[in-house]
Amino acid sequence: MTGVYKVGETIIKAEEIPSRLKHYQMMVQFVREVILDEAIADITCTEEEAAAALEKFAAQHQLTSPEAQKAWLNLNKLTLEEAQAIAERPIKIEKFKRERWTNKVESHFITRKSSLDHVVYSLIRTKNPGLAHELYFRISEGEQEFSEAAREYSEGPESRTGGIMGPVSLAQPHPAISKLLAVSQPGQLWPPRPLSEWMVIIRLEKFIPAQLDESMRRHLIDELFETWLREEIAKVGCLEPLHTEVSSVS
Repeated sequence: MTGVYKVGETIIKAEEIPSRLKHYQMMVQFVREVILDEAIADITCTEEEAAAALEKFAAQHQLTSPEAQKAWLNLNKLTLEEAQAIAERPIKIEKFKRERWTNKVESHFITRKSSLDHVVYSLIRTKNPGLAHELYFRISEGEQEFSEAAREYSEGPESRTGGIMGPVSLAQPHPAISKLLAVSQPGQLWPPRPLSEWMVIIRLEKFIPAQLDESMRRHLIDELFETWLREEIAKVGCLEPLHTEVSSVS
């Protein structure tokens, strides 16, 4: 029998739920959570992990007394067992992520390293080509400090920092700037070059190579996880009704 639900005075049929999820822009999030439930179905928490999860959950929701806990459960129409499952879910997801991608971190790091490296660089931009060349020669000949020239002449927000940009990932600047910085040595000053409507002068100040430390490992595991999840969501698409054929019995 078709399910029928009531929210306030609104009657909602089960077959209407997909269209409502789309209308409320909740379809992708719903599909995402279903996929995650499937992924963590066989993952368990230890007693210590479960207790810590519930304690953290209570602190996040300010459930500081039995009365507050009961009121919150009533408000959200949850049992204590359901709340415990919700509290444990982030731990199970983290376990799933580590089990699935820990052994792929090193190769992913090598693939991504060029965009994970960081740089500090100096930038001057101006729409006046003649001024750009004059500033370049002043700086290269030691007649004027880069920071001083940037504060006085640069036409972008970098003028407030004496031209200093970063530290930033090599993937963050304009691709033309990133390409230049990737082949620079610290202290290397590049002659003015056109970039959109600007003439830019660039100097690499510091190169900060990415390190595969614990923080980077977590970042890369999260990145691999999100890539997988997006692909899974794309495969599933939207919530669709399951049509079954009922054979007639003669």
